[in-house]
Amino acid sequence: MKSISSTGFALFGASLIAISYGLARFAFGLFVPPIRAELGLTPDMIGIIGALPLISFLLAALVAPLAANRLGARNTAVLSGGFGAVGLVLISQAYGALSLGIGVFACGICTGLSMPALTAAMQVLVDRSVHGRVSSVMNAGTSIGIAIAVPAVLFMADVWRFAYMGFAILAVIGVFAALYVIPSVSRVTPANAAHSPPISTLQWWRLFRLSLFAFVMGFVSSAYWIFAPDLVVTLGDLPPAEAGWLWLAVGIAGLGGAVVADLADRNNPPITQALMLMMLAASLALLAASPGQLVLAAFSGLVFGLAYMSLTGLYLMTGIRLLPGRLSMGPVLPFMAVSLGQAAGSPIVGMLVNSVGYSNAFATFAAIGILAALLSPFYPRYLDPDSDEENRGLQAAYDHQLRDEG
Repeated sequence: MKSISSTGFALFGASLIAISYGLARFAFGLFVPPIRAELGLTPDMIGIIGALPLISFLLAALVAPLAANRLGARNTAVLSGGFGAVGLVLISQAYGALSLGIGVFACGICTGLSMPALTAAMQVLVDRSVHGRVSSVMNAGTSIGIAIAVPAVLFMADVWRFAYMGFAILAVIGVFAALYVIPSVSRVTPANAAHSPPISTLQWWRLFRLSLFAFVMGFVSSAYWIFAPDLVVTLGDLPPAEAGWLWLAVGIAGLGGAVVADLADRNNPPITQALMLMMLAASLALLAASPGQLVLAAFSGLVFGLAYMSLTGLYLMTGIRLLPGRLSMGPVLPFMAVSLGQAAGSPIVGMLVNSVGYSNAFATFAAIGILAALLSPFYPRYLDPDSDEENRGLQAAYDHQLRDEG
């Protein structure tokens, strides 16, 4: 294992997230037009296939904390990269809906294991005071992966199989990097160390509200992730290669999400969430209104990328704040909720596209996003002095109980 600084680990983690989330998961939407054309798949079938990696993500995320504890951070990261490499190879060799579905399902397992493995390593390598900020930077790695996929679709839209084989090679490189950088074990806890205090009713209630907002955001964003490139190609008559500029805009703007999430973490999370949800909805409406205008479509990608990455970063940091010291739960629950929302939204938007068309389907999802934004005052607050005092009181009471028992 190599010694690494907090900044270095954040950048390393962002690189692995770029592979697992950016390439293995979200790049799929970029290649939907050529894949759908070559394999003869309908929009509703694409919607179902698009939900598979989200379902496998949820299944993997449920066992990921246990895997990180039992197998260690390094082995879990290697396992994640292995599933990603296998899934990407299977996609490159897909001959129909079944083989394509198996490939994207394996890629979902990769994403489900990657963040818990990195958070387990972060507990060993990074000071606790900067866990939220490092997690936010790692989360922005998704945008890097999306940006990497853009040249592939610009120059290899007609040979998407070779593009996915190239992604698989990057996943293999990520596996060897994990072997070199990540420690073989998770955080080492002394046998007589006190466990984290039990989760209070107030904390559960706030986690529920956080997860509900994350679910709705994932539901709304699924329309863009799966069908945005297909929309501009089918409805806007743009060449498949030009859809790459849309994803480039998403990737570039998404890098700013780490900054926005950090600012919101220190200022007013509910207001930030309302603004970003409105921007998310606006990006869907703008794309549906002007699918044939490349400049406007790319602008919608900028808006979507900034809004989506800011929201995921905000949910990640809120989860960490609500459950300090519980990295196996705090940041995992909102990510699972986002993926569950995307898994639910993907087949629904596919059916809507089939029945009422792209424009009406995107408008419907945009309206849901606006409604969720209006409910942002219910977003859980964790910087409130009263709540901080209450949490400190709960912690002190639990520590006192432990001393009495000792």
